[in-house]
Amino acid sequence: MKVKELQAILQKKRVDCALFYCVDFENVEKNIIYFSCYGGMGALVIPKNKKPFLVVPKMEEVKARDSNIKVVVWDKEKRLFAQIKCILRKQGVKIKKIGIDKTAVALTGYTELKKQFKAHFVDIFKECSALRTIKTQEEISIIQRGCKISDEIIGACIERFTKFKTETEVKAFLEYEANKRGCGLAFPTIVASGRNAAKPHHVSQNATLQKGFCVIDFGIRYKNYCTDTTRTIYLGKISESERKLYEFVLGVQEKLLREARAGKKCSELYNNAKRMLGKYAPYFTHGLGHGFGIKIHELPNLTDKSKEALREGMVVTIEPGIYLNNQGIRIEDDILIQKDPLLLTTYPKKLQVIP
Repeated sequence: MKVKELQAILQKKRVDCALFYCVDFENVEKNIIYFSCYGGMGALVIPKNKKPFLVVPKMEEVKARDSNIKVVVWDKEKRLFAQIKCILRKQGVKIKKIGIDKTAVALTGYTELKKQFKAHFVDIFKECSALRTIKTQEEISIIQRGCKISDEIIGACIERFTKFKTETEVKAFLEYEANKRGCGLAFPTIVASGRNAAKPHHVSQNATLQKGFCVIDFGIRYKNYCTDTTRTIYLGKISESERKLYEFVLGVQEKLLREARAGKKCSELYNNAKRMLGKYAPYFTHGLGHGFGIKIHELPNLTDKSKEALREGMVVTIEPGIYLNNQGIRIEDDILIQKDPLLLTTYPKKLQVIP
């Protein structure tokens, strides 16, 4: 994805190469995945005017060769950065300035980088983030398919909800269904029932599901790309005031979905959400949404502090919510920004009451 665009940035900034690395199976560097489609241990090097290459352990060689980028097997007798330095020197690549994503570099790794290269390191986090912001048609197709799978899983969960006894049972079902379909998780699943629904980032409990609103925030990782959907249902006998409260939040969310067009300022959309929520605005305690893709949180951020405007090709969430002392409601969808926004998550939002 967009290797040539990154090389153009490197040339403009007079950076000799970009270097992304990962030595931890559990925390794969997202820029490696994005620019090479390889997700594993090793390093990706993108010189400003030569072909990129991967340096990977022998056990990852076959996997890495699916990336269509040159693969060099990591020599066990050499340290990773030392081997990269040798390869660059053989290619005649100057290594006076190296671009790295400092948000993805641990202190120990940074110390080793400086020791091996004696170069000036330039943070290209913002440039990499900006490149990932506008999705290609291939990325959009993957995300659309991921959203469809996520919709199917949420639907299957709600249809059998009477069989669940605890929040963790609901969570386990969602995650099992994702795994069954060959998908990972985009983030820790949230199932928050009753009073717990008032906590936006509640950690699901192995305790009996509480009566009242139940917030289900769930996302999968399909072909390395995330989805992010929230549906709120009701457990038990619902009052008329509670039903009206849900319909109010849903009305606000649907108006905001229609407003999320290319050219709209993110801060303006957030402020409109606050205005629409009226007396409930103080109980809306997080951003209106965020971009997503290879990472679950990417640019743009839909907050009052955002300096960005929505652009065609962005994929973002719209997720207004209100959190009172003993109940909470959040409704979240994924959309593709166009002249007219395209809804990617389509599981029905009509309030479902589970007796």
